[in-house]
Amino acid sequence: MHKPRPTIGPVLTPLALIARRWTPSPRTLRRAALSAVVMSVLIIVTGGAVRLTGSGLGCDTWPKCTDDSLIVTPEQGYRGVIEFGNRMLTYVLSAAVGWAIIAARSTKPWRRGLTRLGWAQFWIVMSNAVIGGITVWMGLNPWTVAGHFLAANSLLTVAVITWHRTGEGDTAPRPRVPRPVRKLSWAITITSGLLIVLGTTVTGAGKHAGDSSDVPRMPWDWTNAAHVHAIAAWVVCALALAMWLVLRVVDAPLDTRARARDLLVVLLAQGAIGYVQYFTGVPELLVALHMLGSSLMWIAVLRLALSLRERPLPTAGIPAQADAELAKA
Repeated sequence: MHKPRPTIGPVLTPLALIARRWTPSPRTLRRAALSAVVMSVLIIVTGGAVRLTGSGLGCDTWPKCTDDSLIVTPEQGYRGVIEFGNRMLTYVLSAAVGWAIIAARSTKPWRRGLTRLGWAQFWIVMSNAVIGGITVWMGLNPWTVAGHFLAANSLLTVAVITWHRTGEGDTAPRPRVPRPVRKLSWAITITSGLLIVLGTTVTGAGKHAGDSSDVPRMPWDWTNAAHVHAIAAWVVCALALAMWLVLRVVDAPLDTRARARDLLVVLLAQGAIGYVQYFTGVPELLVALHMLGSSLMWIAVLRLALSLRERPLPTAGIPAQADAELAKA
């Protein structure tokens, strides 16, 4: 009698092993995705704090803090602590993104699209860390600083989409409003993205260079850049107001109308902060609030756009009920 040859089973990745032993609840999945959103906003705001306190070269090299030390040294003072602290937050951000990936991979059934969104966040984090290092190596060149900021907003974009998708199913999206309304939403999204890009040209030519030394600026007058930025802001406000009115006319769902209202509120607050900081000499605190407002505005824009279509969640069966029916048979 021949013994069967021993076979080797499929080799599971660590994520697959976790998924085999753990299934997150919908609330846990949503909280995991939300943690990545919160950390994305925090990394943007703390990155602004690095710039506004002149700590951009607090750690004068990368990935080490100095040529001889991986961490901040007493000689670098508080600016070194601020810059090093911002670098350490990247690990917290990575942990939040990792939690979102694990939760998405562990859902039953496995939601591959959601997992891919989580991995997209991971690769953006890694890429932006490299961009941050290049920014330090180039002495806070304003173009690389702008790229660093825009990459952080790309991460925020994917994180918000992931968070929204955790509350949806995986079917094809269905529109909730007429096509012209969806086109208006695209106009809002595109002009809001342009508004954020123009904001980097104001900062890149302005007085907050990110370091106490002589850092080069973008080659134009920052007040002219601020005026162009303000014009774009007014266009976004006009489009957002039109969206709020149109959604009422077409009797859009209440949650979509609430998203339009939220966007208007954020835009009004952001505009007020922008004008006050311009006429008061761009003080650091108001600039920091304006950066926070920029993130909140972008989140509001994305949530409005995403609320215009839906992917219904599948109706879950009740296994216990089925088993009871079989026992009676």
